[in-house]
Amino acid sequence: MYSQIPTNIITGFLGVGKTTAIQYLLNHKPVDERWAVLVNEFGEVGIDASLMGNEQQATGVFMREVPGGCMCCAAGIPMQVALSQLIRQAKPDRILIEPTGLGHPLEVIRVLQQPHYQDVLDLRSTITLVDARKLSDSRYTENDTFNQQLQVADRVVAHKADLYNGNETEQLIHYLQALGSDAPVINAIDGQLDPGWLEAVSQHNNVTQPEASHQHDHFQANDEIPECGYLRKDNQSEGYYSSGWIFSPEFEFDYSELEPLLMGIDAERLKAVFITNEGIFAFNMADSVLKVQALDEVMDSRIEVIGNEPSNWSGLEQQLLQIAARYSYFTRTEPPAPAGS
Repeated sequence: MYSQIPTNIITGFLGVGKTTAIQYLLNHKPVDERWAVLVNEFGEVGIDASLMGNEQQATGVFMREVPGGCMCCAAGIPMQVALSQLIRQAKPDRILIEPTGLGHPLEVIRVLQQPHYQDVLDLRSTITLVDARKLSDSRYTENDTFNQQLQVADRVVAHKADLYNGNETEQLIHYLQALGSDAPVINAIDGQLDPGWLEAVSQHNNVTQPEASHQHDHFQANDEIPECGYLRKDNQSEGYYSSGWIFSPEFEFDYSELEPLLMGIDAERLKAVFITNEGIFAFNMADSVLKVQALDEVMDSRIEVIGNEPSNWSGLEQQLLQIAARYSYFTRTEPPAPAGS
């Protein structure tokens, strides 16, 4: 029914700017094409769809999220379900897949090469974003996922190049050579990827490596918010932990207290969307830099933090509740008069 949809993987480690890059590509897609985006997040609470504007059917963009770790786990079932829904509903001219920064792109490629996708998907170039400054940090260079993301790349983007101070790009080229990769390296800033880079055919169309053994622990499966008005969900894998909260839209947060609270969180990664007394805002923190963006609309408020030490945000839930007012139908109206009055 569908024939050979060009499909690209946009990968890279936590906080490297994958979402920003995909936003840029979506803003520069041909106006007459329908693009589908499949986003995977390590945390159990999906944020990226809100940051990208969720489904933008009027502009030919369709999105699905697979939260909760590596979407290729459990024989790739979560990924296959979401991907099949996108293909059926969007009938896209191109598919972009963003695995989590802690995901395993080699296994994503393996799922895409299964027989039932052979006549449907045309696997094009895998683009890996990397902050070349991280090569001086053994937490990255000794991480198998970080290295795998570079090894599967058809093109490596040295992102955030405006922040480099010296020969970081040259060091990246030498590092790739040591990994056995001859992928071209291009500097970029602010997610500005050339859409033409998507067209090259992937060099990894015949994955033969054995399947990696790994698992993610999921503590809560559904997003049904209890009567208290908020829900917490946690995840852990490969030495990283995530905590996420979803707050009913009845909660309104004090912006003047919210922003400094988020700036003070000690975490590897933070993403959030909040309904505040000054409007709706997205918050995105990487490398201890918090960026804020105004949004038009969200379904609810939610936040996800990821790092090595969950104790660093152990009091976050109580702090958020302290700066939030819950406005509901019951608190906005007068209580009913006593019977017989």
